[in-house]
Amino acid sequence: MTDLSGKTALVTGGSRGIGRAIVQRLASAGCRVAVTATSQKSADGGAAAAVDAGSEALAFAADVRDSARAQEVVGEIVEKWGGLDILVNNAGITRDTLLMRMSDEDIDAVVDTNLKGSLLYCRAVTKPMMKKRSGSIVNVSSIVGITGNAGQSNYAAAKAGLFGITRSLAAELGGRGIRVNAVAPGYIQTDMTNDLPEAVREGALTHIPLGRLGDPDDIAKGVAFLVSEEAAYITGTTLVIDGGMSL
Repeated sequence: MTDLSGKTALVTGGSRGIGRAIVQRLASAGCRVAVTATSQKSADGGAAAAVDAGSEALAFAADVRDSARAQEVVGEIVEKWGGLDILVNNAGITRDTLLMRMSDEDIDAVVDTNLKGSLLYCRAVTKPMMKKRSGSIVNVSSIVGITGNAGQSNYAAAKAGLFGITRSLAAELGGRGIRVNAVAPGYIQTDMTNDLPEAVREGALTHIPLGRLGDPDDIAKGVAFLVSEEAAYITGTTLVIDGGMSL
């Protein structure tokens, strides 16, 4: 198990699915974990998962599109725990449909949540991390940002944009000891994918060489590695975790 004892982390969208698995994995490694979600009840649930894993936790209701709230959340974490070592930008939504039918609201909601929200939280943590001259940021993108997918042009654009943020900030912050990486999950079994028709799920399996859907903990393990000392010389890269789906 990766050792993150004494570290503090913030996971956006940490109440369910991949986010919750990341919260649990970091907490199990000894990290104190702060969780954001769109409601306080959901955030409390994510924080409870960290506590169950043996960690201290904080919970914040926050819309990641709210710039002022991003600054407040990071400020409260730093005040409570004395600093912030890790940021995982996981919060995201989908509004899938063909582009010709996609509304302005569908575009804005997905791009602002998945892309702008991550940029706002990266900006919010920059000052405290630069002050410590250390830190690790992981942006949770998607294989769709690499391969594209019909009916997901808004989502693909936002997730591809995270690669640009990752590389740019890695170059910008590396001199201050701050590493910035991304993960690109493939087809992961979550509440969202469980709602898809069985035929769609079975069809996806034919494109995955490892022959199974991913588990949220598959992604969490990758994130835990990237924020650990084992990855101390890795920055500006994307770890694809898709069972070979993008081959």
